[in-house]
Amino acid sequence: MQRREALPREGAGGGREGQSRHVPVMLQRCLDLLAPALQRPGAVVVDCTLGLGGHSEALLTRFPEARLVALDRDKEALRLSGERLAPFGDRATLVHAVYDELPDVLARLGVPRVQGVLFDLGVSSMQLDEADRGFAYAQDAPLDMRMDQTTGVSAAEVLNTYPAGELVRILRAYGEEKQAKRIVGAIVREREKEPFTTSARLVELIRDSLPQAAKRTGGNPAKRTFQALRIEVNGELAVLERAVPAAVKALAVDGRIAVLSYHSLEDRLVKQVFAAGAASTAPPGLPVVPERYQPRLKLLTRGAELPTEEEVAQNRRAAPARLRGAQRIREDAE
Repeated sequence: MQRREALPREGAGGGREGQSRHVPVMLQRCLDLLAPALQRPGAVVVDCTLGLGGHSEALLTRFPEARLVALDRDKEALRLSGERLAPFGDRATLVHAVYDELPDVLARLGVPRVQGVLFDLGVSSMQLDEADRGFAYAQDAPLDMRMDQTTGVSAAEVLNTYPAGELVRILRAYGEEKQAKRIVGAIVREREKEPFTTSARLVELIRDSLPQAAKRTGGNPAKRTFQALRIEVNGELAVLERAVPAAVKALAVDGRIAVLSYHSLEDRLVKQVFAAGAASTAPPGLPVVPERYQPRLKLLTRGAELPTEEEVAQNRRAAPARLRGAQRIREDAE
């Protein structure tokens, strides 16, 4: 496998800085779930959400005969993780791509099937920590929120140009925000006076527009709106709907997939794909179920596994994590 898809690695300081602040979530459990499929020579594992490379580095270290294909839409993440993974040489191929592009990436690399796939969904530690990206509601920054800053519309453009009804739908569907109408009403009034450009102004508006009871529950009152905007800007749920079935299809028999989700919308999509793959597709009433109707997947987790209290104490960003795993046990029916 060539590194022909890899972006050039530049500089030296960024990688070390990124590594020092990056704590991979549920790392040991992810490695254990994937281990039976990756201990064989020539195994290929895909990290669909490379980020700063913590999970990828651990995969390459623990499974010395495995080869890695790692995807990320964020060019800065690819640069920093490229520095981190440089010691592994041609065992690691880093690709600038969104994870629903996995089938095309594997086809370009000449990899028909893989033995392992890992998703660590949501916004990365680097994106949260870089103030100018606009992901974090705790610090003032330009309202961008694009994971790939070279393409697409920013969160500011969404706020300033979307019709009120569409904004309400986004906050309800992607942020599960009960006060969506009230917040959007305030946004529409304020954007007529002056377009939104920074996160602090939006956070202040949300605080001012909510009733006292809503402010007292569930942490920062802006978090649901910020989540909804981020999902809309990056098309995260639509991408995930395509990506997880594609990843399952890319698995060889006995291959394994592990998915870390951080909110109920993501976890629900993953659960549905895994449950469908683990169910028989036979018409009801058959006395013997033919092979082509047998399940394609075996579930490796009972429901969604949670991080331990110790891990949450060490890494507060692990708190909402939900991990699901599955094993490919049969090819698709012809």
